[in-house]
Amino acid sequence: MIRALSYMVPRTGALPVRPVYRSVANARFYSQAKNENAQEEPKQEQENKKEEQGSELQELQQKLQNKDKEAAEYKDRLVRCVADFRNLQEVTKKDVQKAKDFALQKFAKDLLESVDNFGHALNAFDAADSKHSSEVKELYTGVKMTRDVFEKTLYKYGIEKIEPLGQQFDPNQHEATFELDQPDKEPGTVFFVQQVGFSLNSRVIRPAKVGIVKARE
Repeated sequence: MIRALSYMVPRTGALPVRPVYRSVANARFYSQAKNENAQEEPKQEQENKKEEQGSELQELQQKLQNKDKEAAEYKDRLVRCVADFRNLQEVTKKDVQKAKDFALQKFAKDLLESVDNFGHALNAFDAADSKHSSEVKELYTGVKMTRDVFEKTLYKYGIEKIEPLGQQFDPNQHEATFELDQPDKEPGTVFFVQQVGFSLNSRVIRPAKVGIVKARE
């Protein structure tokens, strides 16, 4: 019995038994602190990521605004270039048309004398006179047909005859060579055509020489 008790009692000089609860408490505190730090680190990282994303978003928005501004400037330049090009096309078209009209106008003026000569030849012949031979009548008919074909060709290229007989005098189309009293006609009316006029594409190239009714005093 004595031996058994002495066996259970620790021997003199043996190491004292340390309490275990302190180590467990320290382990719990360390684990809790570690968990708190682990929770704080993701929050800080998330905040840093949010700040980085926010700065990147602002930078992208600024770049987008700059690109929109550049696109608006390029669009404005494009619209201006298109407008300038169209204006240039219109000016060039008008210049080309003027050059054509001027060339045709000079050519048409040279032909007007031929038309006048046809008229003089026909006016010299009195178709109502029965004394003319058949050969002369045929000649008259041939000259008249030639004049008609000639005038139709001129009309095809925009050259039209101005015959103002019975119309009101127009200084833009007529040239008054004399005036006479005509009680039965309205003053300012063309009662005689000395020389027919011509227009090219509605533009007068030779005014008609006319006699007009004198205004009543």
